[in-house]
Amino acid sequence: MRIELATAPGDPARPNEDWAATALPAAGRGGTLVVLDGVTPPPGNGDCVHDVPWFTARLGGALAELSGSRRDIPLTGILAESIRRTADAHRGTCDLSHPRTPQATVVLARWDEEAVEHLVLSDSALLLESPDDVVRAVLDDRLDRVPRSSLVSDEVADALARNKEGGFFTAAADPAVAARAVTGRTPAGEVRALAALTDGATRWVEKFHEGDWAGCLALVRKAGPQGLLDRVRELELADTGRRHLGRGKTHDDATAVYVEL
Repeated sequence: MRIELATAPGDPARPNEDWAATALPAAGRGGTLVVLDGVTPPPGNGDCVHDVPWFTARLGGALAELSGSRRDIPLTGILAESIRRTADAHRGTCDLSHPRTPQATVVLARWDEEAVEHLVLSDSALLLESPDDVVRAVLDDRLDRVPRSSLVSDEVADALARNKEGGFFTAAADPAVAARAVTGRTPAGEVRALAALTDGATRWVEKFHEGDWAGCLALVRKAGPQGLLDRVRELELADTGRRHLGRGKTHDDATAVYVEL
C-alpha cells in the first residue's frame, strides 16, 4: 500500500485551516482517510472563542478515531457522532447557533477487504480509480448551484446559502447535517487507488482546466500530492490577469491525499 499526503497554506502568515489524516489497523487489511477544509469566516464570526484550526483538528481527530475503531457504524453515523463530540467540546463557551460558527467540508473514506466506503460533504473531492484506469469523481455539487450576483461577493453569497434548504451544507454544530452527505460503497476489487482533494487542490481541474479528473489522479500518482500542489501554485502566480481565478483569492489552503491499495 502506498499513502502520500501534502498540504500547503494559502498564506504562510495565516494558519492552514485544512486537516488530513490516514490510519491503518494494527492487523488485517483496511484503513481510513479523512480530509477537512475549514471554512474561513468573515470578520464578526459569532460568539466562538475557538478558531477554525481548532475546530478541524477536533473534528478530524474524532473522524479518524471513530472510522477506524467503529467499523460497525456507517460513515454518516461516524460524521454525526464526530460533529456531536466536537460541538460538546465548546458548547459551554460558544454560541453554536450562530451561522458562522466554525465549520468544514468533509471527505471520509474507509476500506477493507470487502469494500471502499465514501462520504463527501461540500466542495472537496474524492477520486476513485478502477483497475482498468477509469476514474470516478465523487462530488457534492450543491455549492456550484448557489446563485451568483455581481452585486455581492461569492463569499457573501456562500454565507447566505450555507446550511440552508436550497443551498449547501457543511459540518458545523448540527449532527443532522451528516444525512446530507454524498455517500456510497464500492466493492474493493473495483478500486485500485483513491485521492482526496480540498478545493485549493481541485483548482487544477476546476479553475485552470489543466486536465480532467483522470489526468489529475495521474499527476498525483506520478509527481505525488506535493507535485499537484506545486503546479497549482505555479498556475495561480501565472494568472496575473485573473482569467481563471476571477474574484477568488489568489492562493487557498490546499491538501491532497493519495492512497494506492
